[in-house]
Amino acid sequence: MTILITGGLGFIGSAVLRRLLATTDEAVVNIDAQTYAASPESLGEWRHHPRHIHIRADICDAAAVHAAFAAHAPTHVMHLAAESHVDRSIDGPAPFIRTNVTGTLVMLEAARAAWAGRPGEHRFHHVSTDEVFGSLGPNDPPFDEHTPYDPRSPYSASKAASDHLVRAWQHTYGLPAFVSNTTNNYGPWQFPEKLIPLVTLNALNGLPLPIYGDGLQVRDWIHVDDHAEALCIALKHGKPGATYCLGPRQERTNMDVVRAICAVLDRLRPDPAGPRARLITYVRDRPGHDLRYAMDPSGAEAALGWKARIGFEEGLESTIRWYLDHEAWWGPIRDQKYAGERLGSAA
Repeated sequence: MTILITGGLGFIGSAVLRRLLATTDEAVVNIDAQTYAASPESLGEWRHHPRHIHIRADICDAAAVHAAFAAHAPTHVMHLAAESHVDRSIDGPAPFIRTNVTGTLVMLEAARAAWAGRPGEHRFHHVSTDEVFGSLGPNDPPFDEHTPYDPRSPYSASKAASDHLVRAWQHTYGLPAFVSNTTNNYGPWQFPEKLIPLVTLNALNGLPLPIYGDGLQVRDWIHVDDHAEALCIALKHGKPGATYCLGPRQERTNMDVVRAICAVLDRLRPDPAGPRARLITYVRDRPGHDLRYAMDPSGAEAALGWKARIGFEEGLESTIRWYLDHEAWWGPIRDQKYAGERLGSAA
């Protein structure tokens, strides 16, 4: 195997890349454009490892992508590169359509051209989200591989489109491609626009902790290391045309998550001004905010021999401890890239 990964300097991509380099002997070619959320530091000792080949390129640049295939002859592709923040997609949907749809088209065509008529075991693994399935009611059964698509935001619509492209290329051209969909990820190195790092860093600095609407929206939270393990197993054993729904069965409301963060921080680093729950602030809800996402991972667990192992409380505390120990990473981001301001209010 020679593995080509897109978005390997992103939050999930870097966790996958670290795992691949640590647990296999394979070369990993990493195409990453290094946009605002990329973190080369997240690779640590692996950043300059001889089996890690970084190509700074945009996945929409067909010439650069085809050149990477020609130069390195990857046998397996894991496609993670994407614009992924719902609030940013509300403020500006065009980059999401460009990267998530056009970029996926470029990757599919490059793989199809590179593998045409070439014997051997190939895999194209497209990594997607549970948001493509729409919104669940409080008592609805979780999403699974048979749930119809019903995207509700520009972000989820762009990911749904990319999923459909992958399946069409598998069906029409016989590309050995498959899709995995997952729930909300959290863990170290997550760019601080997402809920858990945003709330953690705001709470550390005595800033308001924004709760959209009533805070009762439900998400199913998976630690990025559990997700990375599943992705690496699927890359090797995934079946063309299959779908793998990856989740930990750990549903929490947004309010539950914020209060849990406050409780951990109050214990690890008490605030002389008092419990941090005092900072919770209700703000105008996100336009079109989906009520609930949840995943039934039974099919993926059986097919891949995988199951999420990290409990939410354990994973949350370890994540918060990581942020407490890594201000040298997130401090400059808060100062220079993203200070915690409200996104997604353009509508």
